[in-house]
Amino acid sequence: MKHLLLTLSLIGAATLVACGKTETPAPVAAPAPAAAPAAAPAPAEMPELKVAIDPTYEPFTFKTADGKPTGFDVDIAEALCNEIKRKCTYVEQVWDSMIPGLQAKKYDVIVSSMSITEERQQVVDFTDKYYFTPSRIVVKTGTPFTDLASLKGKKIGVLKGSTQEKYAMGELKPAGASIVPYEAQDQVYLDIKSGRLDGTVADQVEVNGGFLSKPEGAGYGFVGPVLNETKYFGTGVGVALRKEDTALKDQLNTAIKAIRGNGVYETVSKKYFDFDVYGN
Repeated sequence: MKHLLLTLSLIGAATLVACGKTETPAPVAAPAPAAAPAAAPAPAEMPELKVAIDPTYEPFTFKTADGKPTGFDVDIAEALCNEIKRKCTYVEQVWDSMIPGLQAKKYDVIVSSMSITEERQQVVDFTDKYYFTPSRIVVKTGTPFTDLASLKGKKIGVLKGSTQEKYAMGELKPAGASIVPYEAQDQVYLDIKSGRLDGTVADQVEVNGGFLSKPEGAGYGFVGPVLNETKYFGTGVGVALRKEDTALKDQLNTAIKAIRGNGVYETVSKKYFDFDVYGN
């Protein structure tokens, strides 16, 4: 009997176990994949500053063999653009159309060795100067010269619309020289070398770098004194801009002071010159 009861008890227990519910643990949800990091916003493109240049004026503004604008003016423009957070874009322009192009809004500024003169200030505005160099008369070595009358009958080529043209018309033409304007200064040098001209009036530094120091300039040199009369040559070279662009003028003046103070101007200057091109 005891065996029977024990057997029944064991069967009952087994039945209870078999009928009971087994708790299955809830599946663990896989972690959601981490969100991809947001892409960094593209840097905002700097606003453009259209800069007019006449690339025939070595070492101030000229082009490399592959056609890229370069020179002291171009490097200064880049330094100023860097200070005011603008991107320089260059527009080539013949010299005597520089100011009309500025007024027609073909570009924003002129950074191309334009002297600050009273005549130009009647129609455009200028920043503070960023350099000043005098001009000189250049003729064939050995040409007799005592004064301007010594150039009577000589054909003197000048850049059309330049301060040198203004000087030549005001001083050399009355002395008897024939003045021939050209669209570009390098054309003047070609015609001097070919014998179609007897000489030129040009910036002392530019004519040395663009002509006298080259093989084609052999046999030519300076005559007469340094030319720096304010009525002809102004008070230095500045950035030309439209009169209404006063905010841009203020920004550029601040930038000129900055590069003069932080060493950038000196670095650029030493790349091209072995003297202080800023002047007095």
